[in-house]
Amino acid sequence: MTQDRITSQFSATSTAAEVTAGIDLRGRRMIVTGGSSGIGIETARALASAGAAVTLAVRDTGAGSRVADEINSGLAREAVTAAPLDLMDLESVRRFAAAWDTTQLHALIGNAGIMAPPLQRTPAGWESQFATNHLGHFALASALHDTLAAAGGARIVSVSSRGHLRSPVDFDDINFTERDYDPWLAYGQSKTANVLFAVEAAQRWADDGITANAVHPGGIWTNLVRHLQDDVRESLRTDPDAEYKSPEQGAATSVFVATSPLLDGIGGRYFEDCNQAVRHTGPERVGVADYALDPDAARRLWELSAAAIR
Repeated sequence: MTQDRITSQFSATSTAAEVTAGIDLRGRRMIVTGGSSGIGIETARALASAGAAVTLAVRDTGAGSRVADEINSGLAREAVTAAPLDLMDLESVRRFAAAWDTTQLHALIGNAGIMAPPLQRTPAGWESQFATNHLGHFALASALHDTLAAAGGARIVSVSSRGHLRSPVDFDDINFTERDYDPWLAYGQSKTANVLFAVEAAQRWADDGITANAVHPGGIWTNLVRHLQDDVRESLRTDPDAEYKSPEQGAATSVFVATSPLLDGIGGRYFEDCNQAVRHTGPERVGVADYALDPDAARRLWELSAAAIR
């Protein structure tokens, strides 16, 4: 990376509430996808606690409404609402965007995702992790572009993962039609796609006052692991070398990127532990891979994705 690296006083142990301390988000409208579980809940809670009006974009509106009620009860005000969104269904994405009830959107946090499920494809043939983790969020951001631009200084947070180090986007076989399906390679390329989206969105939408950055939230034990086999899930849970964050800590980097004054006008970067990541050189699974920041790959992915959602 040639730009000055963005660093902060926060770290892997910082919580979302600590990140927003002293930040006033009153009058700001924000969306958190996947906000009914895991770090999505704590992302929404921290943003709402700082004054933002937050919409949880969720598949299960019953669960989303329960989370909204719980957060609102703690705040003693109506700060959080829930609305239906299924990222694997482009019509659902279009309906959500069409129903957005304000002319401005100050932050879009693409938090929802799936990890390592059995092979499934959309009716159009897209592998489910690529469809959910990338294409659905791409379609949502595109559909909400005008409301983001209207806000002036809007931010997009693309929740990626250290899992992006498993694979670049395989443009020759995104959907595993020519090779055996590997759920972890599929997850890896979808998470690389999350970073590439931020890289290209930051370029294309800079003149609209929209910034986009990607984040790795850290290892957090949430229902993201629900598709793993029982023995794999147990081995991960009990791994003595694993370093898991609490959901409050896991939400911190997303909230930092969505709110910190340090990121005013900054886009196209990848953050972990509330700091801009270093370049990945291996063998440790730390930092961001060069292929995830490659502008040519970002441009190619954008063009492919735009065609896919027409």
